[in-house]
Amino acid sequence: MSKLRKKVYMTAGNNTISLGTGRKEFNPKKARPGIEHYLKEAGQATIKQLGGANNIDEGVVGNFMASRYNKQGHLGAFMPMIDEGMKYKPSYRVEAACASGGMSLLTGIRSVLSESAETVLSMGVEVQNAVKAVYGADILAGAGWYQKRKNGHAHFFPGQFSDRAGAYYEKFDREKTRKAFARWYKNAIENARLCPTAQEYHNTHPDPEKLALGTEPNPKVFTPHLSVLDCSKVSDGASAIGILSEEGLKRSGISKDQAVEIAGYGHAVEDVTIDPPEPTRLDTMRKAIEKAFESAGITKDDLATVEIHDCFSIAAVLGIEALGFAEYGKGADFILEGHTARDGKVPFNTTGGLPGWGHPTGATGVHMAVTIWEQLTGNAGDAQIKIPSDRPYGMSINMGGDDKTVFAVVYKKAE
Repeated sequence: MSKLRKKVYMTAGNNTISLGTGRKEFNPKKARPGIEHYLKEAGQATIKQLGGANNIDEGVVGNFMASRYNKQGHLGAFMPMIDEGMKYKPSYRVEAACASGGMSLLTGIRSVLSESAETVLSMGVEVQNAVKAVYGADILAGAGWYQKRKNGHAHFFPGQFSDRAGAYYEKFDREKTRKAFARWYKNAIENARLCPTAQEYHNTHPDPEKLALGTEPNPKVFTPHLSVLDCSKVSDGASAIGILSEEGLKRSGISKDQAVEIAGYGHAVEDVTIDPPEPTRLDTMRKAIEKAFESAGITKDDLATVEIHDCFSIAAVLGIEALGFAEYGKGADFILEGHTARDGKVPFNTTGGLPGWGHPTGATGVHMAVTIWEQLTGNAGDAQIKIPSDRPYGMSINMGGDDKTVFAVVYKKAE
């Protein structure tokens, strides 16, 4: 994949709270905010940072299943509700399961590259706690092939990734892999405690790693090879960020030191109707990462931080291997050696990732971009890590379904 033909920037990111179990504000018996609330909160905050809706040419919303969770479609037409200044401007909704947020970013990047827009308001949103978890599992199963869903696990996607974990245990070392899962959970909770919008921000458990180690998978109540602590959260929330050309950046009045440049990206898609050819690999993720590295002209060794789609602990292990940070079968070792911790070789998911910050499905890809923008511009608050001068790049990897759609982006601080 060739390098981008012109400079594209991101700035003015905003995340709502990721609301769900774990947040003190969450009460399943009380009325909670709807999708309109989240769109307004994230959208208005980013529009304000961009200097107002007059500076924005286009809007795009990433969303997976509002039509089922909230009985609401036509999300692009909510842009004028967010701000009257968006009235009559192009806006639309895009979908690619859990990679819907990534598709929102991709749509904005392509609009700027095509010169059909100088500034795009890219958003992602999902409100999942509108239904009980057991019904939500069935809705989320729409990210897979329906014909397989009819005969699949009751908790479809936890079951799919449980199968991957079981294959990995059998091929490699179950005990060591379970220890790596527990360490990953510990890092997720510790990072989330540093981010006020994270779903696990209020988590006070004295030893998350010990808790995860002691929570063994139970197929009678969940899946054979993964426990609930190996899973992402059920979340309500939205994220937004501006995607701009150089002209758009000037128009907004935002200085380059408060923006990141898109160095490259990779998009890969696999056939949703087939099973993974090798369950212990994420081949589509690997291909998207390779495309992104080629587009940016860098390697993994140039990355200061990574936001990876850790919908399940096994996805984190396999993703580390897909990135090339660990050899095949050695992803667990990389985690246990401390390399993914916030003070490690390459900190991953510095605000908690999907188990810690949360997973409002359609918003996750945009949330990842906001997190990288915050880190590379020094705006991450208590969650800030050190960005080495010789490794000025960050990467986000957003996956839809069981490794079926993957969008990877390489970012660097704007100069």
